Amino acid sequence: MNLTLKVWRQNGPEDKGRMETYPVSDISEHMSFLEMMDVLNDQLVRDGKDPIAFDHDCREGICGMCSMFINGEAHGPGRGVTTCQLHMRSFKDGDTIYIEPWRAQAFPVIKDLVVDRSAFDRVIQAGGYVSVNTSGNTIDANTIPIPKADADEAFNAATCIGCGACVATCKNASAMLFVSAKVSQLALLPQGQPERELRVKRMVEQMDKEGFGNCTNTGACEVECPKGISLTNIARMNRDYLTASLKGE
Repeated sequence: MNLTLKVWRQNGPEDKGRMETYPVSDISEHMSFLEMMDVLNDQLVRDGKDPIAFDHDCREGICGMCSMFINGEAHGPGRGVTTCQLHMRSFKDGDTIYIEPWRAQAFPVIKDLVVDRSAFDRVIQAGGYVSVNTSGNTIDANTIPIPKADADEAFNAATCIGCGACVATCKNASAMLFVSAKVSQLALLPQGQPERELRVKRMVEQMDKEGFGNCTNTGACEVECPKGISLTNIARMNRDYLTASLKGE
C-alpha cells in the first residue's frame, strides 16, 4: 500500500503547530497502525529528520496509551479497538490519512501527537480508590456475596483503560464517561459503599476543576470508546452526586 499521511506536528504546548505531509510506501495491510507509524519514523530518522512523537506501550489494547485522532475519529475507523489494534487493511491503497492528537483544553499537547493526560490521574487521586482501614478486620473479598448483575456491571465499568477517547470525541471535551466508569466500578461493590457519596463528590469536583466540559447526552463517547463503556454509568454517577449533594457530603 502507498499512502499519504497528514500528521500534526507541534514542538510544545506554546507552539502553534501545523500539518505536515509524509508519503509512505510498501505498507503491508497486516501492519497495525502503530507499526505503520514506526515505518514512517524510521524513514524520518534515516533522512536526518525529527521523528513523530506518539504515545504507545503495550500495543495489545490494554494500556490506553495509543491516543490518536485518525480521519476525524478517536482511534480511527472501526469500533471496540484502540489505535494499536487498528490494522492497515482498514484503509485503501492511495488513501490520504489525517492524524492528530486529542483535542481538549484539559489535554494540552506535549509534542506532536502526545498529550498530557495527567488530569485523569488527579481525578483518580481525588477519590477513585477504597481507603477504609480494614486493619485487624480484614475479610477475603471472595467471601463477600455480590449479586451477579452488580458484579458484571462493576467488571464492565472497570474495563475502562483511561485512554481519553471519550474526551477527544465529545464536542464539550467531557470526561464524564471516564469518571463515571471509575465511580461505578467501586459504587457497585460492597467494599466501595462506605465512601460512595464522598468519592463521587470529590471526583466530580476535581473533573470540573481540570476544565473538562459537561455531558449533553450526545452519546458519541460510548460509540467511540474502545471498551464500550456504557452511558448508564453517567446516569449512576449523576444520581450518586445528587444524593451526596443533598446529604451535604
